[in-house]
Amino acid sequence: MDINQLSEIVKKKILDHELIEYLELEDKSFLHKNHEFNNPNKFHIRLKIKSEKLKNMKRIEATKFIYKLLDNELKNYIHSLQILFF
Repeated sequence: MDINQLSEIVKKKILDHELIEYLELEDKSFLHKNHEFNNPNKFHIRLKIKSEKLKNMKRIEATKFIYKLLDNELKNYIHSLQILFF
């Protein structure tokens, strides 16, 4: 899977929930490029999510919600995930 395919899957899974008002996905895989155990088939993704409902939740609960949505992708294609809620 390449980053474009992964981006589409992630966006669809997250935006299918009406509580998400805006989503921006950024590939930050270059940050791991020179690491000894870098896997070119796993990606570092940064998400900026606008959601009043998630913003008003405890951060750990909002993060768990996103991790649950992306369970398969985290196990197979995502090396690192940064989430910013606003």
